Amino acid sequence: MPATHAYVEHSAFRVREIKPVADFFREVLGMTVTQVDGNPEHPRQVWLLGGVQLIEDAGFDGNEGRFGHLGIVCEDVPAAIEGAKAFGARSTEKGPHWMLLPDGLFIEFLPQKNGAVAKIRALDPRAPACPEPAQPVA
Repeated sequence: MPATHAYVEHSAFRVREIKPVADFFREVLGMTVTQVDGNPEHPRQVWLLGGVQLIEDAGFDGNEGRFGHLGIVCEDVPAAIEGAKAFGARSTEKGPHWMLLPDGLFIEFLPQKNGAVAKIRALDPRAPACPEPAQPVA
């Protein structure tokens, strides 16, 4: 039996410049900015609809974004922390709910709101689309 039930709420990536990457997500995928950290004209971080967090790191010099952390919403955060510790994870200076796994994966455990974990886990994104409702006969 698992220590708790959870789902990935967001993934964070370091990018050289937030604006062009956020523009791409908005203009190509319709994923708008839902939260801003810092000056809205030049933010340090933004969160996008769909679970992507962008963290500006001007010194980054690579071809791809740099992974930051996984944000995981849990039914029971203390149980998740204890379960993670049993696997060798340790809390970090950011707080007890920020865990570093032995292989270096950085995880943030977040508390659920309004039974979100059960609702999200009940969805099956790979299920076939619902059929269109029948059109009334004129």
